Amino acid sequence: MTHARQHTIQVVAHRGASEDAPEHTLAAYRKAIEDGADALECDVRLTADGHLVCVHDRRVNRTSNGRGAVSALELADLAALDFGSWKTREAWRGRDEEPDWEHRPEDREETSVLTLERLLELVADAGRRVELAIETKHPTRWAGQVEERLLALLERFGLHAPGSAAESPVRVMSFSARSLHRVRAAAPALPTVYLMQFVSPRLRDGRLPAGVHVAGPSVRIVRNHPAYVERWKEAGHQVHVWTVNEPGDVDLCAGLGVDAIITNRPRAVLRQLGR
Repeated sequence: MTHARQHTIQVVAHRGASEDAPEHTLAAYRKAIEDGADALECDVRLTADGHLVCVHDRRVNRTSNGRGAVSALELADLAALDFGSWKTREAWRGRDEEPDWEHRPEDREETSVLTLERLLELVADAGRRVELAIETKHPTRWAGQVEERLLALLERFGLHAPGSAAESPVRVMSFSARSLHRVRAAAPALPTVYLMQFVSPRLRDGRLPAGVHVAGPSVRIVRNHPAYVERWKEAGHQVHVWTVNEPGDVDLCAGLGVDAIITNRPRAVLRQLGR
C-alpha cells in the first residue's frame, strides 16, 4: 500500500488494545505497548474524592460488575469492582478466534479501575516513546476541576510545559471547546484536539476553535466528507481520526494523508500500514 508510506501515520490505541482486552485496563494498555502502538488514548473522569480515572461512560454499569456514576463514587469504591470479566462474557460470543488476552481474576491490578497516574507510570516505564492522548469527558458535575486536576498531575510528571507542541508526548482531546480553552489558558504549549461527531457549518472551511491545531473527526465524517480533511490540512492543522477499525477505513485515512489513526486494533492497523 504505497500511499500509506508517503508519511508515517501515528497509530493510537483506543482505550488500549481494546479489541483484545477490556478497555481502559492496565491489561489493554500493556498489550497496546507490546503490539507497537505509537500512542495510547484514554478518557478521564473525576471521582467523588478527586482522582482521575480512565473510564469512558458516565456510569460504570457497562464495563464493570458495579453500578453508579463515576463522579459519585470514591476511588476505593471503584477499586473494589471488576473491570475485566465483562469482556470475557460478551466480546467473544460468536467469534471464531480467541483473544490473545485471557481474564485471570487473580491478576487484580490488570483489570482493576485504572487511574491516570498509573497509566502515566506505565508510559514512563515503556522503554520507548509512547505518546498519550487524554480525552476529558464533559459535561460533568466537576466541570473545570477535571482540567485543573489533569494539569496538576501532568506537572508532577514534568509533562505540562513542553518546549513546543511538536515535542509534547501528551495531548488533550475533548468534544468540549470550553475544556480545551481551559487547558490552553493554563498550559499553552500542550497540544489540543477538537473531537467532532459532526462538523458545524462554521468549521467546514477548515477552521477549528481558537488555539486548537488538531481536528479529531469521527471516521463517519471522513467517509461522508473526505474533502474536510483536505481543508483542515490546507489550514495547517493535523487530522486525527477515530475510531478506525475496518481495513477499508484504514486505506481511506491513509489515502487522505491523515496524521493519526485511533483504533481498537493497533496491531492489525500497524500491519496494514506496512509497519
